[in-house]
Amino acid sequence: MAQTGGRSGGRRGPLVADKRYSAAAAAPRPKAKASGKGSGGGSGGGRKPARPRRAPRRHGLVVGAFLGLARLVWRMIWGIGWRVGAITALILGLATFYFYSQMPEVSTLLDARQRGSVTLLDRDGKVYAWRGETFGGQITAENVSPFLKDAVVATEDRRFFSHFGVSPRGIASAVRINLSEGRGPLEGNGGSTITQQVAKLLCLGVPYDPKKWKTEAAYEDDCRSGGVKRKIKEIPFALAMEFKYSKNEILTIYLNRAYMGAGARGFEAASQRYFGKSAANVNAAEAAMLAGLLKAPSRYAPTSNLQRSQDRAGMVLALMREQNYLTAAQHAEAKAHPAQLSAAAQARAGGYFADWVMDSGPGFLTTETTEDVIIHTTLDQRLQKAAETALADVFDSKVKDGSKAEAAVIVMSADGAVRAMVGGRQSKVSGAFNRATQARRQTGSTFKPFVYAAALDLGYTPDTIVEDAPLTINVKGSGPWSPQNYSKTYKGPVTLTEALAQSINTATVRVSEAAGRDAVRKVAADFGFASDLAAGPAVALGVSESTLLEMTGAYAGILNGGSSVRPYGLVELRLKGEDQPLIEQTGGIGERVISERAARELTYMMTQGIDHGTGTRARLPNREVAGKTGTTQAARDAWFIGFTADYVTGVWLGYDDNTPLSGVTGGGLPAEIWQAVMTRVEDGLEPHPLPKADPSEWRATAPVYSGQTTKSAPPYPEVAPQKEQDLAERILQEVLGTLRGN
Repeated sequence: MAQTGGRSGGRRGPLVADKRYSAAAAAPRPKAKASGKGSGGGSGGGRKPARPRRAPRRHGLVVGAFLGLARLVWRMIWGIGWRVGAITALILGLATFYFYSQMPEVSTLLDARQRGSVTLLDRDGKVYAWRGETFGGQITAENVSPFLKDAVVATEDRRFFSHFGVSPRGIASAVRINLSEGRGPLEGNGGSTITQQVAKLLCLGVPYDPKKWKTEAAYEDDCRSGGVKRKIKEIPFALAMEFKYSKNEILTIYLNRAYMGAGARGFEAASQRYFGKSAANVNAAEAAMLAGLLKAPSRYAPTSNLQRSQDRAGMVLALMREQNYLTAAQHAEAKAHPAQLSAAAQARAGGYFADWVMDSGPGFLTTETTEDVIIHTTLDQRLQKAAETALADVFDSKVKDGSKAEAAVIVMSADGAVRAMVGGRQSKVSGAFNRATQARRQTGSTFKPFVYAAALDLGYTPDTIVEDAPLTINVKGSGPWSPQNYSKTYKGPVTLTEALAQSINTATVRVSEAAGRDAVRKVAADFGFASDLAAGPAVALGVSESTLLEMTGAYAGILNGGSSVRPYGLVELRLKGEDQPLIEQTGGIGERVISERAARELTYMMTQGIDHGTGTRARLPNREVAGKTGTTQAARDAWFIGFTADYVTGVWLGYDDNTPLSGVTGGGLPAEIWQAVMTRVEDGLEPHPLPKADPSEWRATAPVYSGQTTKSAPPYPEVAPQKEQDLAERILQEVLGTLRGN
């Protein structure tokens, strides 16, 4: 029954959904105009008709099943994922809190060393070498050079001040680079932030335990090891650091603990070692070189290869310019004037001399010290440079390219203070085999002065006559022994002076036999010839072995008037910051070995070897020189040791494998090296006369020898043929006595 829709208060008919009608019937009706209450539309006359629903999309059975399965899998993944994520976040939070609670104050984390350092000073108190790991002192990110701070950030972590300790972008970039270069995702570039690198330097809070790690190096290798496990551990530790410390504090730890090559720990130590200045004062070029070391400290250390280090610094400067840390003018200035090493750094840690001094002190205060130690030494850096450059110049000009021959040089004062030491042709080394102190070689004719020293001390004079003639000594158990002269000729009667100057073998053996081998061995041993000396007559010709250091020290005893010396390099050892030394010595002169008269006479005889004998190539203009050449059997070793009034210098030349030298004797290349060294050593020094005797002191009473005959007929030391059997018996008794004594 129809109802009137427009009647006020009347009931409205039932609503019918549009979809029940056809499209035509469902067409929208025109809007009714607004009217009063009596309008036919009633109160709902102005409402919009309902919007038709979109019919559901129908899929085939297969597609529908697939979509349903996908929705199910997604719900499972989402359900598991958010739960795993929540658990991971909880674990990460707990781990971060744990590390956070364990972290100490920043100041306790700045010195990473397990052992102390040794700083070596030369005779003038200037630093020339370091050993161990040096720590230059605490620095902060606020007080270092701004160039250095910027260089580190630009090179290692450009987003350091904006990330929260871990950089997902950095890790993703590193993974991409590693995969593109055929490595594993975390092999090579790790994408570590500075915070993560500090976590490595702190070994994730694990302290060094000598029971677990055999060496500190093994401990640090383990701390720096990569891999997924290490990365996972780094994340909460890095986050904890970001919560615990400020960015500048994290950077401060980094600047103090990072290893910078050449034994320097931290940027302050590296700056002092390489440039001789504080890290607060480095310029842009120096800052770039220091920051460049972080990639590979040993490879890019400027003491290892300055050019390579400068090239690396150029890359760092480019990064600084790219990130606007440098203006174009600053970048150009730094590129045009790359960083240069200080004089001490150029010495490459003092080389052989520093190694020798370290070995001469007690290990708990040198090589194994846990304290910071200061050692004052006898080194003269001017003389060290003189020795190095002279040796290099002679080899460059007079030795064929590719030669494997080696050489060693020592410059010493008369009291045994070593002023310079070169242990091999490659002088800029550390920890290398030192031929000056470690190589024991036959001494050859450089031993002969000790034979004549024994004779002079017994009362012989430089003009005493000795026979230069064929000689045979029958040594029981060895058979006859006949020494020969280098020239294969004989001069007949000669003075002791000529015998030494011309290095005549037969005459020297006769002098040794006349003075007594025991006396010769005692004089040599007391002068510092530390090796076991041969018992037979060949001892006079230098068949025993010694080091260049020992031989140079023995010659220093001749220069100082006949007293023994103990070569030394360590003058004073004290702990850093302490005023009182733990070890101190003022000289190496020991007991008297021969009389001063004998020493002065021997010095005179040795000057004749330079003026008229085998050592003429060692002459110095306007300066007196005394010395002796030496060549061993088969020319395996060639020596020259000599002195002026100022210094004693020893030179050795040979092959490490004992290969014979070709055409070299002690009067050749070794004498020329000696002359080149001493020319530089004596440069600028006022000439002084040698402490030698005047021939008038003995010629009034001694026989005079001239030419091939004597003006008188004095007896001279000889071994007569009829006494050979007695000599052999005496030798046998000496050997038996030695065996019984042992």
